[in-house]
Amino acid sequence: MEGTPKKELSLFDSTCIIVGIIIGAGIYETAPTVAKCLGSAPVVLLAWLAGGLLALTGALCYAELATTYPREGGDYVYLTRAYGRWLGYMFGWSQLAIIRPGDIALMAFIFARYAQSLYAPFPEIGPFYAATAVVGLSVINLLGVKTGKWTQNLLTVTKILGLVAISVVGLSATAKSPGPPAPAVFTWEGLQLAFILVFYTYGGWNEMAYVAAEIKRPQQNILRGLVAGTVAVTVLYLLINGAFLSALGLTGLSSSRAVAVEMMAQVFPQIAGRVIALLICLSALAAVNGLIFTGARISYALGADHQSFRPLGRWNRRLGTPVRALIVQGALSLAIVLVAGSFLDTILYTAPVVWLFFLGTALSVFVLRRKDPDLPRPYQVLAYPLLPLIFSACCLFMLYNSASYALTKKPLGLLSLLAVLLVGMIIYQASEGRHRRKESFRSEN
Repeated sequence: MEGTPKKELSLFDSTCIIVGIIIGAGIYETAPTVAKCLGSAPVVLLAWLAGGLLALTGALCYAELATTYPREGGDYVYLTRAYGRWLGYMFGWSQLAIIRPGDIALMAFIFARYAQSLYAPFPEIGPFYAATAVVGLSVINLLGVKTGKWTQNLLTVTKILGLVAISVVGLSATAKSPGPPAPAVFTWEGLQLAFILVFYTYGGWNEMAYVAAEIKRPQQNILRGLVAGTVAVTVLYLLINGAFLSALGLTGLSSSRAVAVEMMAQVFPQIAGRVIALLICLSALAAVNGLIFTGARISYALGADHQSFRPLGRWNRRLGTPVRALIVQGALSLAIVLVAGSFLDTILYTAPVVWLFFLGTALSVFVLRRKDPDLPRPYQVLAYPLLPLIFSACCLFMLYNSASYALTKKPLGLLSLLAVLLVGMIIYQASEGRHRRKESFRSEN
């Protein structure tokens, strides 16, 4: 039975999706590397503030687009409308084949690593835990929007409370062995990597756009949710980084291999490891669930418009979910879990294409104002055209940063990325060719 998306997400539900996806386990993995790259506590905090401000600038641009085109798919809809079917297709293809399964697998992998530290009945249980997270949460989302959003809300609220609690503990602690001061040495490569990691860790602020068709009172709640979620995460990231610096010092943070555990151990050495492992497990699970929830909506939008992926574009009326899109996405994520690489390699592999499409969406604010001048815009981005120009410039800067860094450090990963995009273009050209021939045959007869 085929149906259409229904408006079942409240402002609270939508905000939990954003916060739950952004605050995965990335902050625990990236904070030490960012500190090492920047070499100064004030600069570290400024970098995290800059990441939040960029995310907020982007959120305001997306608020205009999402309230003007409140449909499933987010960037897919805006890129298709602004530049044509081919770019929307390439965005959907990259999300289906590269970005979304990789992000889901990465968070599942991090969940498994910490779950294994809590309970490991046999040595090689890590892949089992990761696979269980992907399959279990995919099934929960298959069962309906209500089960998916309630799971997201519970996981997000729990991990926010935990994050605030350990931040308070860290801010009340003092570094016991600060060691020699870390050298405040700036290098271009270090600055590049720091910004790539900071902006990656803020990734997810735009996720509400993918479920716009399911949000109640979209004209008001899309803007409110995007802003509230982004501001809340910025405050939490500044809080937790301040706690890391207070408890460990810059040197301790820069050299840490388990930053949150080491911070908690300053005050509660006996339980630090297990408490932090549990919190990171919850954080990773919330990110996995949110990524599954929103990612399937992109594939659904792709399938609804393109014959090659038509089975994905069907909405199950009884369950109220894009069942086939969820199944395919889960299968691809599960496959990646079995061959997952390092945390940093995964970020470097996906970052260039992420920023490429962010740039396209940022510029679509200008394109669509000219293309659809009479279309009602419930919200128009603040300080137009300044904020969209700032966001576009930052996207261009990060595209250059991520591509040049990957070309220098991980050229095979960049080539693999280009190969996947080329395959998508070939599929698109073949599909469009068949579509044009069919249309031509119909017109002739």
